Amino acid sequence: MKLASYYKEQSNNLVKCELCPRVCLIKPGLFGLCGARKNIKGKLYSAVYARPCAMHIDPIEKKPFYHFLPGSRAFSIATNGCNFFCKFCQNWQISQERNNSTNDDDTNNNSDIKEVSPEEVVELCKKQGCKIISYTYTEPTIFFEYMLDIAKIAKKQKIKNTIVSNGYISEEPLRELCKYIDGANIDLKGFTEEFYQQECKATLAPVLQTLKILKEEKVWLEITNLLIPRLNDDMKTFEKMCVWIAKELGRDVPLHISRFHPDYKEQNKKATSIESLKTAQAIAQKHLDYVYVGNIAEESNTYCPKCKNLLIERSMMATIANKIKDGKCSFCGKEISGVWESTKNQ
Repeated sequence: MKLASYYKEQSNNLVKCELCPRVCLIKPGLFGLCGARKNIKGKLYSAVYARPCAMHIDPIEKKPFYHFLPGSRAFSIATNGCNFFCKFCQNWQISQERNNSTNDDDTNNNSDIKEVSPEEVVELCKKQGCKIISYTYTEPTIFFEYMLDIAKIAKKQKIKNTIVSNGYISEEPLRELCKYIDGANIDLKGFTEEFYQQECKATLAPVLQTLKILKEEKVWLEITNLLIPRLNDDMKTFEKMCVWIAKELGRDVPLHISRFHPDYKEQNKKATSIESLKTAQAIAQKHLDYVYVGNIAEESNTYCPKCKNLLIERSMMATIANKIKDGKCSFCGKEISGVWESTKNQ
């Protein structure tokens, strides 16, 4: 365990966690709602520090990042827990795992989880030849201290850091994290408070604030919207979301419209229709330069928003051709927003 950051001690050995907008008031011996931070004798500890439940190597396109070092592999890592309770979660087996033990020495239900230090994570990443570490699968905010320690070491060794996040994090820890994070894909799960409250047991406003801060801090930003039938697929609301993204963040922020497949507590729903996805894509393209459809057999390519030539060809979540040169379209010279490999001095 590691002493947590961003909390305040209260009377009667209570602690108030200030890492995310939930601001949990936690009694001694108990965990916050995320299941990852525990009050032990009036101090808050990260119960998942150096205890990853998943470590895999993925193409960066799987995150999804389409404008961040395409063709690269990402060393992906997660711990148990989440500060959301999405009924449609595709990783619910690890995100919703909780430890309710009041034993101060008992921090994790899964005895198979081995400790992996931040230094070891970076070394594993290097041994696998990965240029990127991605904090993903569950919500990286809940293993903030672990992520931050890894990212600091990785940055010194010129390894990029990316997060795949629900964006539910308080401003102060987010700004600290931004010093070490190069890219963020934020799940903008819907565009109404009602949807967030009913489906995620959370609120929308803090997520919108996170998006603005990431843009302000110059962290490369992409957005994913999982389109769920009858829950967040009203096209008028969807268009309002696209207009907000263009106005507040810029029309060059890539938007990934992802197909919903029945899972967890939403198994009675049908998968999103291809027609609905294509309709949403057409709407988004009126306001945004880079709009992709995911979780379907066909993969979205990247076209120059000026000359319309094909720049990046993808297949099965992998880049197979890239005609962007030093961040610009190789046909007309327009700057293409993203994080790209430089060909200068090669």
